[in-house]
Amino acid sequence: MISIFSVLITSFGISIPLVLFLNADSQSTLIKLLLVLCVISVLLIKSPLRNILASYQKHLDDKRLLAVYLIVALIISMYFYQTPFVLLMMCNVLLYSIVCLGLTVQFGFTGIINFAAAAFFGIGGYSTVLLTQLHIPSLLVIPLAGCISMIFGSVLIIPVLKTRGHYAALITIAAGILFKSFLEVNDTLGGPQGLQVPSISLFGFDFNNPITVRDTSFSFYLPYILLCTLIFIVLYFVTNRIEKSWFGLTLDVVRTDETAASTFGISIRKWKISAFLIGNFFIGVAGSVNSSVTGFIAPNNFTFSDSLLMISIIILGGIGNIKSILPATLIMIMIPEKLQFIQEYRFLIYALLIISILLFRPNGLFPRGIRNFSK
Repeated sequence: MISIFSVLITSFGISIPLVLFLNADSQSTLIKLLLVLCVISVLLIKSPLRNILASYQKHLDDKRLLAVYLIVALIISMYFYQTPFVLLMMCNVLLYSIVCLGLTVQFGFTGIINFAAAAFFGIGGYSTVLLTQLHIPSLLVIPLAGCISMIFGSVLIIPVLKTRGHYAALITIAAGILFKSFLEVNDTLGGPQGLQVPSISLFGFDFNNPITVRDTSFSFYLPYILLCTLIFIVLYFVTNRIEKSWFGLTLDVVRTDETAASTFGISIRKWKISAFLIGNFFIGVAGSVNSSVTGFIAPNNFTFSDSLLMISIIILGGIGNIKSILPATLIMIMIPEKLQFIQEYRFLIYALLIISILLFRPNGLFPRGIRNFSK
């Protein structure tokens, strides 16, 4: 009973500020709300309340946290059921969170930094178009797109394994730029103009058709939000099981000290390949759903800046902590969108906000604790 009560309190405690923030139309209201949220955040971080917050975070285990995410998604979806812009933004938050789950397996658990995340995101999207043309059901298209991203990842991992540190990062940067250039000169894949992507159809239901209940019409983005939430919860659970299993323990050992790991007979290449492929599968799945949500893909949707944004979410939330991914994604995606009224100045304010957070929390909003290898 206490667990259910704590989940409901947490869900409404998160949903109410989100609803107020997303519902703020005037500039003054939005700025005031942001200032209030910043003051509350600083007080929670720097005041004695942080000890209470830390103990509450430990009490909120992964199952309760997933329940909170589901309830918050349902509350936001129901409140803004006729507001396509907000629902599309929520879809983007969930899809980027799925991408960051994959990046956490690669970077947070294993130490492989992947600046080509946007490229694998795009591979998932373009694979969806090609697979749909073969009349493959959408239920199979999404995982197959993830598998195709994984196959391309198996090619990129070969040069990555031959280098370390910033040299490996440069290889992934080059791969991302090469992918965008390849799409721009390839007329078969639409060239710079891109391709139209068909909608998802599951069990005879077309996701692009709005839902009508009696006289109430719901936005067609609502089914996409439910699908994105379901995929996020499933992959969150998978990532959590990886982290807590012997698989995740081995990845931690590889990241911590490759020399010591190889001394104890751990195959560095095998575990790095495994983590890189799993992460790219997650990213490809997110890219597949994203292409159907937007209905159109083009090379300019998968730039190096998008990869930087994905990596920034991981760093801002706390490297290796999957619980911090969704809050960090909300900050990185929603705030720039809501600050559009100040035009290009929004990037200045947004950058100052991120710098301030990292000054107060240099290891991210919710740093990953030191793992006890004896457990």
